[in-house]
Amino acid sequence: MKAEFTRRNFLGRLATGFGGVALASLLQREARATGSPHHAPKARRVIQLFMNGGASQCDLFDYKPALIARHGQPFDPGSGERVEASISTPGAIMKSPFEWARHGQCGRWVSSLLPHLAKHVDDMAFLMAMQSKSNVHGPAAYLQTTGYQMPGFPCAGAWISYALGSLADDVPAFVVLPDARGYPYNGRSGFTSGFLPANHQGTIIHASAPQPITHLQPPPTAAHITPESRKDGFELFKELNRGHASERPGDSRLTARIKSYELAARLQLAAPELLNLSSETEGTKNHYGLDHPETADFGRRCLLARRMIERGVRFVQVWSGHGGAAGNWDNHGDIPKELPFATRGMDQPAAALLSDLKARGLLQDTLLIWTTEFGRMPFSQGSTGRDHNGGTFVSWFAGAGIKAGAAHGQSDEWSWKAAQGATNTYDFHATMLHLLGIDHEKLSVRHSGFDRRLTDVHGHVTAEILA
Repeated sequence: MKAEFTRRNFLGRLATGFGGVALASLLQREARATGSPHHAPKARRVIQLFMNGGASQCDLFDYKPALIARHGQPFDPGSGERVEASISTPGAIMKSPFEWARHGQCGRWVSSLLPHLAKHVDDMAFLMAMQSKSNVHGPAAYLQTTGYQMPGFPCAGAWISYALGSLADDVPAFVVLPDARGYPYNGRSGFTSGFLPANHQGTIIHASAPQPITHLQPPPTAAHITPESRKDGFELFKELNRGHASERPGDSRLTARIKSYELAARLQLAAPELLNLSSETEGTKNHYGLDHPETADFGRRCLLARRMIERGVRFVQVWSGHGGAAGNWDNHGDIPKELPFATRGMDQPAAALLSDLKARGLLQDTLLIWTTEFGRMPFSQGSTGRDHNGGTFVSWFAGAGIKAGAAHGQSDEWSWKAAQGATNTYDFHATMLHLLGIDHEKLSVRHSGFDRRLTDVHGHVTAEILA
């Protein structure tokens, strides 16, 4: 009994050094659904930039002269439809308080808030009439990350991990880089694997924290955990596992678990180099904005995203903004003050990421996506704020398989609702999966009597933005 207790105690302490989050994301190759794409992929990996809070399309990408001409007038779309807002009484028509100009050969209108991204519109393809079934942060964010309004469903990164796995043995397939100020509205549940195996959930990396990956290394107080003790522990694991496996020859789960420990060990070796930016030139770090407080956090995470996809991570999600009433893209109170705060932190790093991927030849097989959960209203909330708007918002794609400089869809003259070429979260996800070589109708899992998909029973590939 004493020897058995000692072994259990030792194994428990050894496992602490690997950690729950790191271990939970490392079974990519052992539990894939398809193992290979359904058709030839254009993209091998994805970086998604998510603007948490509802980025105002009519102040960033959706230029509307009607708002300028009728600024201050009552909002009346003329259709007889009741005009409602999420948490406020609809105010007067509110023009964008920012300057606008056309950019690039495609002539895309972009506001003065995005001077860096404006230089790259010829590399982007815009979905100008995205719609959401919800104008509430939680359900709308779930829709844009998981395809469902309720929690408990796998997010896109988990589905991609499940279908394709990682591109390397020593990194997870799905990594999440949250804002340094906190998680988005749905917290960690926005990175969940849902009913898929737990190893497909996002590996969360806090880029600015002293220990970016939880429990990747033993705590300082665990002096008894040494490289030698870990080596001895692995040998003990092998001995115990061989005996267990010999009694259960038909159970493949043990083999997967054994390999997960091996992957965890490799990640311990790979993570320090992956997260260490000292090898990057000062010019590169300044390009991403690491030399300025406003852009340093998002810039660091964008740079890490590039390093991760270079090393085999399949899907990287970078969040701008945290949950809460301020410091994100949820600009209810003062668009002229609040929105520039959000764009200053995002614009330069996002543009640097796009240009860096292009310069390194990575954009040829990497898909870069910019999105949010919904848009904002064309009329005011209070004096100069804007309320939630699920009727229309903007997302853009760049990179592998994308028709550079293209745009699909158009909102009405107010930027109130989609008017032509409306797309939704299902189309968004179907297009992303298509570029990765996955047929969204074939990637499904039987759960509680239903064949569940990322796109539910909906979705069409948006061919208009594909090369």
